[in-house]
Amino acid sequence: MAKVTFKGGSVETVGNLPVAGAKAPDFVLTTAGLEEVGLKAYAGKRKILNIVPSLDTGVCALSARTFNSEVAGMKDVVLLTISADLPFASKRFCDSEKLANVVTLSTFRSPAFGKAYGVQIAAGPLAGLMTRAVVVLDAQDKVIHAELVPEITQEPNYAAALKVLKA
Repeated sequence: MAKVTFKGGSVETVGNLPVAGAKAPDFVLTTAGLEEVGLKAYAGKRKILNIVPSLDTGVCALSARTFNSEVAGMKDVVLLTISADLPFASKRFCDSEKLANVVTLSTFRSPAFGKAYGVQIAAGPLAGLMTRAVVVLDAQDKVIHAELVPEITQEPNYAAALKVLKA
């Protein structure tokens, strides 16, 4: 369990964020096309897991747009933006924003993801949603960067996440 804040108020999460050097927990999440996928669907690629509460919020939308532009042209990198949003809403968001480098994945059928990654909000008005976090995986699904953003309304440290991909 970790503690973050939402507009200054304390929020607890279920589980613990994977740490650098650990093998990433596998998952089954739902794509915009309603298919269920896990890490093996992106085998051999480095992955940014951009975990957000909802793409319907300003900061979540901004992180999707920022990572989308930053990964453009990066070889063997896939950007997975993960939220509890329904696949239809995530697809509509990416289409309207013209985000060609974002793969949206939904936890709506898979609450185990939030617990396995330590990002599920345990109680309060956002209970059941994910807190904001970024986990970067190498091509073998080893964690090479992990950030649990301390205040849900703040942006992640983009530079730190991208630095490990450029190393």
